[in-house]
Amino acid sequence: MQTPIYLFATSPYEGTIHINSLDFEFFQPKIDFSSYDFFIITSKQIASVFKHFHITPPHNKALCVSSKTALAYQKIGGEILAIGNGYGDYLFEMIQQYPKEKRWLYLRAKEVASHFVQKAKEAGYKIDEIILYESRCSSKILQANIPKKAILIFTSPSSIQCFLQNHHFSLEHKVIVIGKTTAKALPKNIEYVVAKKTTIKSAVDLAITFI
Repeated sequence: MQTPIYLFATSPYEGTIHINSLDFEFFQPKIDFSSYDFFIITSKQIASVFKHFHITPPHNKALCVSSKTALAYQKIGGEILAIGNGYGDYLFEMIQQYPKEKRWLYLRAKEVASHFVQKAKEAGYKIDEIILYESRCSSKILQANIPKKAILIFTSPSSIQCFLQNHHFSLEHKVIVIGKTTAKALPKNIEYVVAKKTTIKSAVDLAITFI
């Protein structure tokens, strides 16, 4: 029997058993976007917030953490300033390429894994933050029936945290994570492999080699 591949993510992918790991609550932004030069966006959910409240994205160009995030923002009419490599910590280096006089607005979740904004502020960059959504563990991940022998793909620190609320890792689980930040959320005794790229496709391609 072929080893099943479980994908703990907010979006499905062909060839996997998709377990939606998070549910979201969106908050309507109450802020003057014209006060800022650029946006910082680290999640595709920001595009969902704009769509949910029928907001046309303003003309502020956005520094996006990854190509997937940039594509989601472009699809709703947003303009892109630059695209990162998928890691939040790398955005600090990208911000440093712009004058400190520029004003940034970080469109973010209530909880974030990276601390690049704090580093940028301490370096003298003008960055305000606004919380546009909050995530919580979905009932699907909490109630999922996960076999002892399976390949598990985790796409975010929160997907691991939600998994651990009601589940345990077995010795026969093969764990794949997208990104080093996600890996940090794993218990220290768990062996894992990091996907070559910070994409679900890269993680699934890696998982297939273990079947």
